[in-house]
Amino acid sequence: MAKQNDLRREQALEYHSSGRPGKIEVIPTKESKTQRDLSLAYSPGVAEPCKEIANNPEDVYKYTAKGNLVAVISNGTAVLGLGDIGPEAGKPVMEGKGVLFKIFADIDVFDIEINEKDPEKFVQIVKALEPTFGGINLEDIKAPECFYIERELKKQMKIPVMHDDQHGTAIISAAALLNALELQKKKIEKARFVVNGAGAAAMACIELYVALGAKYENFILFDKSGAIHQGRNDLSETKKKYAVKKSDWTLETAMKDADVFVGLSVGNVITQDMIKAMAKNPIVFAMANPDPEIGYEAATEARKDIIMATGRTDYPNQVNNVLGFPYIFRGALDVRATQINEAMKLAAVKALAELARKPVPDMVNLAYNQTHMSFGPEYIIPKPVDPRLLSTVAPAVAKAAVESGVAQKKIANWEAYELELNKRLGLDNQLVRAIGNKAKKDPRRLVFAEADNHKILKAASILYDDGIAYPILLGNGEKIKKIAEAHDIDLADIPIIDPRSDEMEKKREEYGEIFFNKRQRKGYNKYESLKVMKDRNHFGCMMVETGDADAMLSGLTKNYAEAIRPALHIIGTEEGVKKIAGMYLLLTKKGPLFLADTTVNFNPTAEELADITLMVAKEVRNFNITPRIAMLSYSNFGSSDSPEARLVAEATRLLKQRNPSLIVDGEMQASLAFNKEILRDNYPFSELVDEDVNVLIFPNLTAGNVTYNLLKEVGGADAIGPILLGIKKPVHVLQLGSAVRSIVNMATVAVVDAQIRCRNHVVAPVEQSSWWKRLKKKKK
Repeated sequence: MAKQNDLRREQALEYHSSGRPGKIEVIPTKESKTQRDLSLAYSPGVAEPCKEIANNPEDVYKYTAKGNLVAVISNGTAVLGLGDIGPEAGKPVMEGKGVLFKIFADIDVFDIEINEKDPEKFVQIVKALEPTFGGINLEDIKAPECFYIERELKKQMKIPVMHDDQHGTAIISAAALLNALELQKKKIEKARFVVNGAGAAAMACIELYVALGAKYENFILFDKSGAIHQGRNDLSETKKKYAVKKSDWTLETAMKDADVFVGLSVGNVITQDMIKAMAKNPIVFAMANPDPEIGYEAATEARKDIIMATGRTDYPNQVNNVLGFPYIFRGALDVRATQINEAMKLAAVKALAELARKPVPDMVNLAYNQTHMSFGPEYIIPKPVDPRLLSTVAPAVAKAAVESGVAQKKIANWEAYELELNKRLGLDNQLVRAIGNKAKKDPRRLVFAEADNHKILKAASILYDDGIAYPILLGNGEKIKKIAEAHDIDLADIPIIDPRSDEMEKKREEYGEIFFNKRQRKGYNKYESLKVMKDRNHFGCMMVETGDADAMLSGLTKNYAEAIRPALHIIGTEEGVKKIAGMYLLLTKKGPLFLADTTVNFNPTAEELADITLMVAKEVRNFNITPRIAMLSYSNFGSSDSPEARLVAEATRLLKQRNPSLIVDGEMQASLAFNKEILRDNYPFSELVDEDVNVLIFPNLTAGNVTYNLLKEVGGADAIGPILLGIKKPVHVLQLGSAVRSIVNMATVAVVDAQIRCRNHVVAPVEQSSWWKRLKKKKK
């Protein structure tokens, strides 16, 4: 019996060891499906970790999710630019902050809105929550109370506390400042600063700038009462350090010969003449939102030698707090820091500044619709979607916590820690967001040929609401509306076209004539050409061909060959393409992986395999990702002399001959493509020795299709595709029975594809019918 009790105790403790805490959706980390599971999760098993924690309170981090849980706390007294609107009205901001913590750093969050303005009582309430949380993020609390609240909580609590409105802006802007000063060839200790706004964020900024080397005497500050000078009797101790002697300073006179302007105030208070009066190579951080102190265009028009940053997403150099707080708390939590001190903030500043000087990843370029961002006047701080932020900033903060003596937990292997951080989110999330952001910048008209399916309608509604695409639904209007009503799907403003209706008779005649001219000597007579336009797949393809739509999706309820055939007959292949191919994009924890051919060509020749690879490489570059290609076989660089192995080797030779700059090698086994150590030790000549392979080319359809399905079903990788390669215009085929999420992902790829192809193809004028006018109006 004693042994049995010991076993149950061990099982209960194992059950409650948090390891990696649960997701924000409250998905448990342990099974709770059987009586045994429930006895471990609750009674009597839950008593064991309770007793362990009672004996050693620090074990709370071992047996619960406290170590990955942050409270985002506010009293709603300074919400955004809206002021004191109350804790309830501030709740959406707090919930949004929680989402950002989870998305960017895998930190769980409870948002807590406190109906208390008295700073002493507020401190008491928050301090009482310490047993629950691993960290406290204070948010949207007005000055000067926020200074007192943060200072007291840091004194009284043994977990990290940070008021992000102060320190987040300070950390990000300080990183931007270091890089801007370097580019403008200025030294921080000699730079003259003008700061407009002296609230919580502004004072935190200048204090951090001083910590980096700026001099008190080189600042002129302005608040709502004017210049901060020694004759004023309303200054806090912090502001007194920056008080100037003269009382007659104005923004205009202060800006003359200033090196740096920092604005955390109100919009449109700086003029072009003030910018022109600044010193050579000026730096302007106009961070008021939504309207900066001076607009980006106005400032850059006034001075060509300026470096400008704002708080807006639609201009270069956005000072965005999301670059800081998720990673600062991640690093602090992972070493169980008792506070977030100056050393940790400075470590975050320097890590961000250094990251901006490194080459920009492909997916960041993709997200911002650029081909090559690099360190310079328009790129002085990393972008929020940069996947390296987590593994760069969090370790820097954690190391600073250890070195400054506030860490209660040591990290023995920093390389392993960085690897663990990267695994928390996986690169796939960033890629999907990047593709989505690119699509939203320029949504396109997307035809769904099988709109009488609730999954298609749900996906279309999501795409429209999220601003990714302008769906066009093909099918019987009454039937589609009934399906939408039954599934509570809103189709307002989404056009529905029935190719079989009398309303579309003229359009069918127009399309039928075009189709007849294309296929009149290929098995179709004039009557059949007109009749086939009642088929939604043919009608949809003709919409894309004539410019009445930009892209089409089909195949949810049809077999692959039947879905592809109309596109081949109507749109045809790109110039020089002999055979089309199919490619899947797998979203794996190692990052995005492109697989081909997985859907079309059964046994390609070496020549055809080379053609397929070039089409894949072109498509991968369209995602702003550099293709790094492994040509797969069961042979490694001639280890087998079989016809199959020689075919892949010959295809590789042809590829290097046609495109010497392409990063490609083979033939090689799939395991070798991902094991750099074995590759380096045994085949040091390979072009892939120092490359992260992201494209796999298979010798035949069987190998590609089997691998894709295994990775998807057993490996747990999400899939986007099949992406059709070689068709002249964007027509893509869904996998039979695709889920709504897969349809949305595939539609997003189709929109991006349409954006790219519009540069290469002339689009015919759109039909000015009522449904299109309605769509065009909505688009505007």
